[in-house]
Amino acid sequence: MTVTIVKPGLLTTIQDLGRFGSQKYGVIVSGAMDAYSLRIANILVGNLESEAVIEVSLFGTVLQFNDDHLIALTGGDLTATINNEPTPLWRPFIVKKGDVLKFKRAHKGCRAYVSFAGGIQVPTVMNSKSTYLKAGMGGFEGRALQKQDEVIIGPYTKKNKEIHQYAIQLVGPASWSVNYNELISLNQQQTIRVMPSTEWDSFTTESQQCLTNNSYTLSTEADRMGYRFEGPALSLTEKFELLSEAVTFGTVQIPPSGKPIILMADRQTTGGYPKMVQVITADLASLAQLQTGAKIHFELVTLEEAQQALIANEQKIKTIAAAIRCSAKLS
Repeated sequence: MTVTIVKPGLLTTIQDLGRFGSQKYGVIVSGAMDAYSLRIANILVGNLESEAVIEVSLFGTVLQFNDDHLIALTGGDLTATINNEPTPLWRPFIVKKGDVLKFKRAHKGCRAYVSFAGGIQVPTVMNSKSTYLKAGMGGFEGRALQKQDEVIIGPYTKKNKEIHQYAIQLVGPASWSVNYNELISLNQQQTIRVMPSTEWDSFTTESQQCLTNNSYTLSTEADRMGYRFEGPALSLTEKFELLSEAVTFGTVQIPPSGKPIILMADRQTTGGYPKMVQVITADLASLAQLQTGAKIHFELVTLEEAQQALIANEQKIKTIAAAIRCSAKLS
C-alpha cells in the first residue's frame, strides 16, 4: 500500500518514539512530540507501540490512500475529514482506495497522529525512523513530507488482519473511542507539573514563587525544538558562568531575558542556560498539544509524585491495549 501526500500542510513528518543512545555523538533524540498519542495510534491498528506514524501539525495536510487500509487518528482534533465527511478519532477504521484525508484547522490541540496497520516502510537510521530535520536524516529522505511524496506502508501482521476484520464492523458513527482525557489534555489553559532542577536554588525566592503563582503564555517562538513563554521574568540570586551540560525533553531553561524556554522533542543534546525546573514525563504529551497563545501554570511536585503520575499513565495505556484486545478478540 502507498499513501500520496497531496498537500504537506504546515509541517508533516514521519516520527516514532525517538533515536535513543546517540546523544553522546551529538545526535538528538527527536521522535513524536506527543508520545502517548503515537503509542495509542499504533495500539489501535495492532502495530508495535514504537512504530513510525505521520505527525501532522495544525492544518493543511492532505493525504490520498491508494489502497484499502486500516488506520487510526489520535492526538489533537485538527478537524479531519475523509472525503469531506468527519473522520472517526481515537478508534481504528478502514479507508478505501481513493479516499482523501484532510486536516482543515486546529480545533483542539496542535498535533495529530496517523498510524497505518503494518507500519511505515522507511529506512531505520541509528535504530529509529524518526525525522531529524536539521541533520537531514531519518524519516522520508531526512525531510518533512512534500507534495507528491509516496509513503510506502508495510504488510499486515496477524494482529493487523484481526483488527481490520473487527474494524469492518465499526461503520457509521463511532460506537466507541478511546477516552484520552485522563491521559492527555488538549486544553489551551493547562497546569503543567514540574520538579526542581539543578539550578533551582540559584534563583531568588521571589522568582521561585513567581514561577508557580503566575501564568505564562506560549509565544510565537514555538516549534519542535522548544517553546518560549512570555510572563514575569525570573532572576538568579547572582550571575554565574555555567558549563553546558545534558538537557532532556521538558527541561525548563531560563535565558538572560528571564523568560522560560521549555525544550521539546528536537531539543539540542546540551544546554548552557540555568535549568530551573523539569516538566514531568506524564505532562509532556499535554505540553506538546499547546498552540501559540496558550496559557500554563507551573505546579511544583516531588519526584515521588512525578513517578506516581507516570506509573498511572502507563497503567492507563495498558488498560486501553487490553480493552482493544478484548473487543477485537485478538488471538
